[in-house]
Amino acid sequence: MTRQARGTLAVAGSAAAIFWPGAMIFGYPGVMAPHWQTVFGVGRAAIGNCLFFVLAALGVFMFLVGRWQEKAGTRVMITIGAALCGLAVPVAAYAGHLYLIYLWAFLTGTSSCFVYIPALTTVQRWFPERRGLVSGMVNLTFGLSAAIMSPIFNGLLKAWGYVPMNLLVMAVALAVGLVAAQFTETPERACFTDVGALPRPGSAPPRRKPGPSLTVAQTLRTASFWFLWLVWAMQGAAGIGMVTLSVMFGLSRGYSLEGAVLVLTAFNLTNGFSRIITGYVSDLVGRNITMSLAFLAAGIAYFVLPFIWALAGVALLAAVVGFAFGTLFAVSAPLATDCFGIRHFGAIFGLVFTAYGFVAGALGPSLGGYLADLTGSFVPVFAYLGAFCLISGVFIHFVTPPLGEAVGVEQARRPASS
Repeated sequence: MTRQARGTLAVAGSAAAIFWPGAMIFGYPGVMAPHWQTVFGVGRAAIGNCLFFVLAALGVFMFLVGRWQEKAGTRVMITIGAALCGLAVPVAAYAGHLYLIYLWAFLTGTSSCFVYIPALTTVQRWFPERRGLVSGMVNLTFGLSAAIMSPIFNGLLKAWGYVPMNLLVMAVALAVGLVAAQFTETPERACFTDVGALPRPGSAPPRRKPGPSLTVAQTLRTASFWFLWLVWAMQGAAGIGMVTLSVMFGLSRGYSLEGAVLVLTAFNLTNGFSRIITGYVSDLVGRNITMSLAFLAAGIAYFVLPFIWALAGVALLAAVVGFAFGTLFAVSAPLATDCFGIRHFGAIFGLVFTAYGFVAGALGPSLGGYLADLTGSFVPVFAYLGAFCLISGVFIHFVTPPLGEAVGVEQARRPASS
């Protein structure tokens, strides 16, 4: 098998492996929320806490997986993640208490760590000078999976019932994930020691190369890392909050369950498609401007959303928020390698995810659900989430390669005549 074909297979395997973790995180809780509220007799805030536990797992394990994959390899990590994603489903299927749903959420979040970071690592190593495009392909599947599966989850729940639906999901998730994982090894472990770019015949030369590799300690001393961390805390909260709030907001508008799920589906469609679009565009026009424009648009959408009653309008605005959320995932990975290099990408990006895991979950679905219960209105919820988007649109411009920052400071200190 040629190196080009093997790299393409690795991208396809990585994308397929992330499908079910994406569907279970971005689609499943939103569809199941009304069922869980009825069965367990809880409010919006309690259901919003499901995603807090998903994200807490990301905060704990993303960095560790980034470290572990350097020794065990990406294929082993992704195999573990695929198995954990499928085997966690019975915990939710037979849950007799909401705490077991929280356990399912934590296990599913953990499974995504074992798939997501290794998948991004392997595709960027196979195609290092097209990192935006291949990262976008993996992220496309991660986000789009929920748009595909949300109406299917809803249909299966009605037709099959809660437990049988979950057992079917478990079987399919295990089969797809375990098979796909076997094709996800990095080029070095697949006996391709040359990890240069894999250009198509006759294609133009790639525009962007990875920056010099910094260690984790060096990265933590840069302002760029902390601005990126803050963006993930705020824009991550604004994005993940829509996963549980969308269906609840739709039901509060008087829509049917199918109509409310349509709002979630619109969010997840653009959450998926934006990942490959903005990943590719960022290779051409720049990461920072691509992310900034998407975040600012999401902020405006959030401010307008509480005052729109038509289902089509609500779905459209939710789609704008989804577009920005997908952009955050798709473009942050190549931006991180632009700034900090590829060698320790897994560990560094895992540290970025601590903002998403420990902060975004609390500020997004948990606090949002609590405020909605307390005030009976989504206006304050969408207002502060919109503000997070606008601030993120500004902060992302400060995420630049540290070497470039140092050069700029040094040049600024020189006399004009030198």
